[in-house]
Amino acid sequence: ETNLQAGKIDQQSFDLATKNTMALLEEWLSDPKIDELSPNLKAGIVEAVENKEWEPLVNAFRKKMSFGTGGIRGLMANDKKSIIRLKEDGLDAVFLKGPNTLNNLVLLQVSAGVAQFGRDKGFNKIVIGYDSRIRGYDFAKAIAEEFLAYGFTVYLFDAPCPYPEVTYAIPFKDIKAHMGILVSASHNDYRYNGYKLSCGNGSQFDPEERAEMYDDYIVKSTPDDVKSLKIEDTPEGKFFWLGGESLLPDFDYKGHEKSLMDVHSPHRDHIKTFLLKDVTAPRKLNMGYCAFHGAGRIAVPRLLKDIGFDDVKIISHNGLFELNGMFPSFCSDPGMEQQPDPGDPRAAKVEVEAFKADFPNDWEANDIIIGTDPDADRCGVVVKVPEDQQFLFGDRDYMLLPADDLWALLIWFRLKFDTDFKPEEAFVTLSHTTTDAIVKLALRYGVGVIKTWVGFAALSAAARNTWENRVPVIHEGKKDPSDELCDPFIQDVWEMHNGQRRYDLGSMEQSSGFSLLGFPPKDKFSLGVKGHVRDKDGTFAAVLVAEIADWAKKEGTTLFELIDKYVYLDPQVGLFVNYYEPDPLDGEYPGIEGDRMKKAFLRRALGMYQFAKAGNFEIAGVPVKDAVIYRTGKYDHLYIPTDDFKFPDEGVRFYFDDEKLNHLTIRPSGTTNSLRFHIQLHDYPTEANLIDMKKELRAKAREMADWLRETLQAPRTSEVE
Repeated sequence: ETNLQAGKIDQQSFDLATKNTMALLEEWLSDPKIDELSPNLKAGIVEAVENKEWEPLVNAFRKKMSFGTGGIRGLMANDKKSIIRLKEDGLDAVFLKGPNTLNNLVLLQVSAGVAQFGRDKGFNKIVIGYDSRIRGYDFAKAIAEEFLAYGFTVYLFDAPCPYPEVTYAIPFKDIKAHMGILVSASHNDYRYNGYKLSCGNGSQFDPEERAEMYDDYIVKSTPDDVKSLKIEDTPEGKFFWLGGESLLPDFDYKGHEKSLMDVHSPHRDHIKTFLLKDVTAPRKLNMGYCAFHGAGRIAVPRLLKDIGFDDVKIISHNGLFELNGMFPSFCSDPGMEQQPDPGDPRAAKVEVEAFKADFPNDWEANDIIIGTDPDADRCGVVVKVPEDQQFLFGDRDYMLLPADDLWALLIWFRLKFDTDFKPEEAFVTLSHTTTDAIVKLALRYGVGVIKTWVGFAALSAAARNTWENRVPVIHEGKKDPSDELCDPFIQDVWEMHNGQRRYDLGSMEQSSGFSLLGFPPKDKFSLGVKGHVRDKDGTFAAVLVAEIADWAKKEGTTLFELIDKYVYLDPQVGLFVNYYEPDPLDGEYPGIEGDRMKKAFLRRALGMYQFAKAGNFEIAGVPVKDAVIYRTGKYDHLYIPTDDFKFPDEGVRFYFDDEKLNHLTIRPSGTTNSLRFHIQLHDYPTEANLIDMKKELRAKAREMADWLRETLQAPRTSEVE
């Protein structure tokens, strides 16, 4: 009540917490099944009460954890002490757990709902993996034993694996599973965990199926629905290990040693089919690799070696090459927890400094560093900067190549060398916060374009709809401007209505994700023909980027210079400066107060929209020509629409020009208390003024970000690189 009166929480959040906290506490404390599933769980609650940890207690019990677009993700605990207890004592360690924290009971209860949904759909096979998160194997094993008890045949990885290997294994010809789960929190900091859920073709479930799974099964799941059948008690033919060609030493295969299936080798062979040059040609590139303490540590170097990169310098300083869910190379101070995200310039600084510590005599000769996040579905690339442009990057001789530029270059390279398709039958899919340089580039070569909402679920669904010739005529997310909600998948389309676009040349998003989906699959449980996995793959992107960088060096140039020459200086494309900041820079605004802050920022953003529509509105001195609200309704079950507030799940956008190439977007997360700020500025440079134009647009984008934070009252918690 004191926080409510002080304005630190809003009335709606207060009412929800007041209604739920005691009810959920009573439910958990009185359920004997919980004692059976997690004997020490109540001891953690008692400890919190004895220590008068009222705010953490309310945050743990004020609601049930949200089920988002791709699964479930959240804080295991908000303090380092509790995570260390989990690491040392196992899943039943004594610390505060509740329905709004990510713990063994929540994961098993959610998984029971997923299992019941699958069973009722006739599904009977599932692939399960895990990355380097704390106790990842223990969580994955518990989930596997639950699906075994529900009658599923289970395929469980025998070591931490990249998420893309899960999405590859699901439709793999020797498995043909119906679902897949990866225990992971992707690039979030060490306090988080969760799992990503995939359907039978390796993509995320469509919104309709996901809504049915949540509303009819997960919401109704109780601890009584949690079952378990131990792996060692499972009959032959119902359980398989996934891994490499041979058993791992010192790993307990639970009596199923003969069930090991090699999925690593087929995955590597599959990726190598996408190379456009000689697979093992002599390589001249000097390259480093950083695993960010994650599951790409074996897969990526092995792939690079297979295609001729024999001298990849593995960054190991401060344990960066070791599997460690505490992510010791990244700050873990309270309130300053940093994410192991290869797409964050601050993380790039970590890997560059680590490279220099490991290889002090090799930095000058080094060309690029490739990094992958803990589950290896994101790829980041550090490149050298020409001397005349280093002033743009704080006088450093390197920079993190934005994914926007990286994917534009990758599309250009495939248009130049890929002979598996004709431009008139090809299309690309990209999220609406990804650079329009890709739109311009694709159209310049006669390739169609679909712009979707954020996330590979939308990208994959758009590709599928194209294969099935079901792409609507749409603009700004709507078939008709009077529609209340936007299309669930698509924001805009260009040159897609001739019915001949069959080849997905690339699907990509600003958040360092890329895949290539190819031609239509032979059935709904397969990858596309000549296509890769239907979700992002950092291992795949790493190989494709290394190939381009090696080709560039043989041509006497670099990735940086290729982008300037073939993207920015193309008069039909032009210079795009895409500036991005998350808010907060790491993690989310915590707890019930974070709920208020997020909604307050959005209300101010919606107020900005009203001013823009009324006319005479400027952002950092730049007149706004138009504004639009993107709302699909996918999170309306979490943010109940009212007359004065409807959750703009895909953001609020402000346009600065009639061509709509200059814009600013405020986009909220659906399941965490965080937002994303995206700024795109565009102009047509000449070779003579390119560098000056870069300086001008970069400075203007940063000025807009500063103005936006001041207007929204969302100051930076730390400085960006």
